[in-house]
Amino acid sequence: MTEDLAPVKEEDFRQLKERMTLIADADPLQYHNDYSLKRYLRAFKTVDNAFQAILKTNKWRVEYGVANLHENKELIEKYANKARVLRHRDIIGRPIVYIPAKNHSSNDRNIDDLTKFIVYCLEDASKKCFEEVVDNLCIVFDLNNFTLSCMDYQVLKNLIWLLSRHYPERLGICLIINAPTFFSGCWAVIKGWLDENTAGKVIFVNSEMDLCQYLIPDILPNDM
Repeated sequence: MTEDLAPVKEEDFRQLKERMTLIADADPLQYHNDYSLKRYLRAFKTVDNAFQAILKTNKWRVEYGVANLHENKELIEKYANKARVLRHRDIIGRPIVYIPAKNHSSNDRNIDDLTKFIVYCLEDASKKCFEEVVDNLCIVFDLNNFTLSCMDYQVLKNLIWLLSRHYPERLGICLIINAPTFFSGCWAVIKGWLDENTAGKVIFVNSEMDLCQYLIPDILPNDM
């Protein structure tokens, strides 16, 4: 199972890199590596759109304090049971973000804090990418013991927004495991918020044997 990424036009890449080099020479914090530039081009299609999107992301990262989130021990401990970046990787080497949905309730979370924790997890996972080999992530939603009170549409909207705006093309695959039958109603709503490309990355896995195509089931935590 290998990556099959949409190609990026060499001329587009050259132009975007030229523009970004000018800016990064003046302000090193603006720097994005070649893999990142290509992800933005794949997501935003044109040089202009990709360039504007990168500038917006850079501004957001500063204003949101992304670089310092790992220092917020209180936040990380408070939401530690909501998601975890695993030590192991999936079959093709992607870092894995594991989310046990049963631990979630829209009644006991602060949306701003939880969104910060999501950004912390995305950052942590992104840093674990071996970009020359694979530069995107595997997100696993485990719906074991999931009930409707665990469903939090606002948090999912925030995750989708973050992935599309500030982590474009970082999602390689999203596995949904142990989904109860009634989740199909929730999925019908969620799917409406996804573009066709992202929706195509969401895979419902119905058995442990199917899961083995993507990762070794034993690596998933049982202490959350």
